[in-house]
Amino acid sequence: MSNQRAIIRQLLPHLYLIDDAGESTCYLICGQEKAMVIDTVNGMEDLHAIVRTLTDLPLIVVNTHGHCDHIFGNAFFKEAFLHPADRPLAAEHFAMFQEEYDKQGLQACLFRDAAVGQVFDLGGLELEVVSLAGHTAGSIGLVDRKDRILFSGDGLILHTWMQLEESLPVSALRQSIVNLKREHGGEFDYVLSGHAKDFIPARLVDMVITGCDELLSGHREKDTPYEYFGGTCWQHPISEVPGEVIVYTEEKL
Repeated sequence: MSNQRAIIRQLLPHLYLIDDAGESTCYLICGQEKAMVIDTVNGMEDLHAIVRTLTDLPLIVVNTHGHCDHIFGNAFFKEAFLHPADRPLAAEHFAMFQEEYDKQGLQACLFRDAAVGQVFDLGGLELEVVSLAGHTAGSIGLVDRKDRILFSGDGLILHTWMQLEESLPVSALRQSIVNLKREHGGEFDYVLSGHAKDFIPARLVDMVITGCDELLSGHREKDTPYEYFGGTCWQHPISEVPGEVIVYTEEKL
């Protein structure tokens, strides 16, 4: 099923992946009483209208972090949950998009604070907020123990950006993922990240921890330059698959 940009895949009877033109991914997960929208992608289409073709349940919106490609669709909803550490980042990104919002007569929705340990009950299905601080200070994930899935945004992902000004040191990412493994590692078998096209095996947790360990211990022999909109930095492979990397600057080590 597709709209102009959105490509919708039904992963489970109550779970949908919505790929926004290959640029970012959000999810709709439905319980018996409520549904949750996890991230709202780029705001180039009316995500609320798209979601309403899939469910008429009351909606809870959660942003995994404050980057534009995960929050700009908030304009189509009344409110969204975001970790308070990413409020300034979200405000900065919304300000960048204000002119386009004005043209469309839109405005960013209200934010409510998402707290680590907070549990959202959708009716027969619960999701718990976990910290994935690293990519940004307020990056969070949501653990669905019933389906054994971690929705991870960009906090735990095959292609991790740690080079941004708002990114924490690599050591902070490592600690977040170590804590995740210790506290919740037995609760999920798969990861659905903010740019995924399908389920990712939970071994991604160990891949990222090992990659961080290698970087922090100076094992950078396989690292190569990485070009992005901010210039050139470095990428460290976490597997033999091209593109499965941690992107970083030396200042983050």
